[in-house]
Amino acid sequence: MEEHKENIQVEDVNVKMSKQREEEEPTKPLSRICSDEETVPKVSSSQSIGDFSHPVYKEIAVANGHINRMSKEELRIKLSELNLDTRGVKDVMKKRLKSHYKKQKLSPTVAACGSNNSFYDYICVVDFEATCEEYNRSDYLHEIIEFPMVLINTHTLEIVDTFREYVKPELNPQLSDFCVNLTGITQKMVDEADTFVVVLRRVVAWLQERELGTKYRYAILTDGAWDMSKFLNIQCRISRIRHPAFLRKWINLRKFYKNFYNFYRMHMNLTLMLEKLGMKYEGRLHSGLDDSRNIGRIAVRMLQDGCQLRINEHMHEGRLHSIPSSAPIEVAPPPHKPRSRD
Repeated sequence: MEEHKENIQVEDVNVKMSKQREEEEPTKPLSRICSDEETVPKVSSSQSIGDFSHPVYKEIAVANGHINRMSKEELRIKLSELNLDTRGVKDVMKKRLKSHYKKQKLSPTVAACGSNNSFYDYICVVDFEATCEEYNRSDYLHEIIEFPMVLINTHTLEIVDTFREYVKPELNPQLSDFCVNLTGITQKMVDEADTFVVVLRRVVAWLQERELGTKYRYAILTDGAWDMSKFLNIQCRISRIRHPAFLRKWINLRKFYKNFYNFYRMHMNLTLMLEKLGMKYEGRLHSGLDDSRNIGRIAVRMLQDGCQLRINEHMHEGRLHSIPSSAPIEVAPPPHKPRSRD
């Protein structure tokens, strides 16, 4: 279920070069600047790869300047030559090409440090469906009626497993016609389902069986903040349980998407995010599992394009907080069974 409440920007990781410095550099073809045969400057003991004064960043900046001046057709040709995905709008293709050359330039040093493109072994996508009316009152309490999870292996960049259970609402057991038509979830489905606490226990068991948080590093990912900060927060109060620790911090994909592809001034939803990447929605819109699969497809595409997704939001004392990019990398803790409120 989609909501559009994000306006926080994450710092752009691309190194920018001033016009004066760019004019001082002799113009070279993009293929020469970023040739596979070109030697990457070695990093001295006193100059780490995180030091932006290193000469490699100057080369990346020059390449970025050339990419910025390329037409859409030139971008498509260059991506095709490199066997990269040619789908998406111009800004997406520019970012994809920049990320490719940045990775190419940094890869010898990054590889030496044992780094990869993800901070996690797995990313678990969640997109709840909840009770709703066509015109919700300000005091309306949404109850979760579908709990889906889609598991992405960040090493293979594939969706490797899924989970879905429907949930029986307690306060508003009768679904509205609007809710049924929107989500495709029928009254019979929720009548035959278990309550949220029972379903949550099975979610925990499912995650534990896959050794997430113990053997493997993982993070929860959502499209926006509302699934965890609103729907789950409300549901935990209704079910009289504490907000589960493993669902208190997550990756807000839409924040990363808008900044990474320079769409931070645009109003985004799931179908538009796919469209900008040259992709189409697969399945039934507002099916929690189908939405989660499509959000997962976007996450995979972003990882392939060079975006390093990391936990950037969390709940603390019932309030939503952003995690700055300068903060240490966080991971989701091992999942545990729900605990009752004191």
